[in-house]
Amino acid sequence: MNTKLFSTYTIKDVTFKNRIVMAPMCMYSSQEDGHVKNWHLTHYTSRAVGGVGLIMLEATAVDPQGRISVNDLGIWNDEQLPGLSQLVSMMKEQGAKTGIQLAHAGRKATVPGTIYAPSPIAFDETYKQPQEMTQADIEKTILSFQQAAARAKKAGFDVIELHAAHGYLLNEFLSPLSNKRNDEYGGSSENRYKIVKEVIAAVKQVWEGPLFVRISAHDYQEGGMTAEQYIEISKWMKEDGVDLIDVSSGAVVPASIPVYPGYQVPFSETIRSGASIATGAVGLITTGIQAEEILQNERADLIFIGRELLRAPYWPRNTAKELRYEIEAPTPYKRGW
Repeated sequence: MNTKLFSTYTIKDVTFKNRIVMAPMCMYSSQEDGHVKNWHLTHYTSRAVGGVGLIMLEATAVDPQGRISVNDLGIWNDEQLPGLSQLVSMMKEQGAKTGIQLAHAGRKATVPGTIYAPSPIAFDETYKQPQEMTQADIEKTILSFQQAAARAKKAGFDVIELHAAHGYLLNEFLSPLSNKRNDEYGGSSENRYKIVKEVIAAVKQVWEGPLFVRISAHDYQEGGMTAEQYIEISKWMKEDGVDLIDVSSGAVVPASIPVYPGYQVPFSETIRSGASIATGAVGLITTGIQAEEILQNERADLIFIGRELLRAPYWPRNTAKELRYEIEAPTPYKRGW
């Protein structure tokens, strides 16, 4: 049977063999130097063998002070490039397109020394209080994103995703719950978007390929952002050259989040229809039937699979069987598949 999940999808000159994306998931396995380790080579390449169309690397720090943990993968210096290049080559060899999520943790960084945020407000009592970013700090961070994008291009990645979700730096600027500035980077939604706009512009100076942005479409707290408010920001992103919005939610402030299968899909649908931009859906999507429904009803264009791919590296193969669709097995596995 024909399925949308296993149909190709093209952005610019990059064609994914199916609509299955491995969502970025931190491995915390880089042992302080930010380098690719054997674990990364095993973990990501096995999902390429399993048939994933686009594999998105975990949140990869553009600055050592922007790491979620001291064990985060990094792309802040040229010494990190050989490992990233090797990893890209190995994934591509198995038929997957490759993406990298460029990230700065902001006030959720747990590294020694000063951490930075739009406003000097800690995430909660267990986190350090951040230092409010100056104009110079903001300019340095934008440059770090640009230099990271240039390195991603050198490493051979097909897609770059900017991490503006989950309470990390760019998300902290976007949400009025964490951004209390009274300069040009705070206040109105346009002002709060300014750093994201400038990061997109800086990245596009060195990157011509597909550009995604991950957002937290709902803050789950009064006075916070909602998917309806993100329609306006998503329109701005589209005008600024973003190709797809990867729609997640939460984590900018402590909040109670009602979690159930597909709980974030309505946010993707709202933004896709409201801003007329391609979206990716993520969040407790575990079956082929569920993924197919989302695509067939035009609630998203790509399906991002996270924890289910940790449990089942060959999820695409299993899903194809569920949907009665035949995918080609890797030649050494044909007898088994």
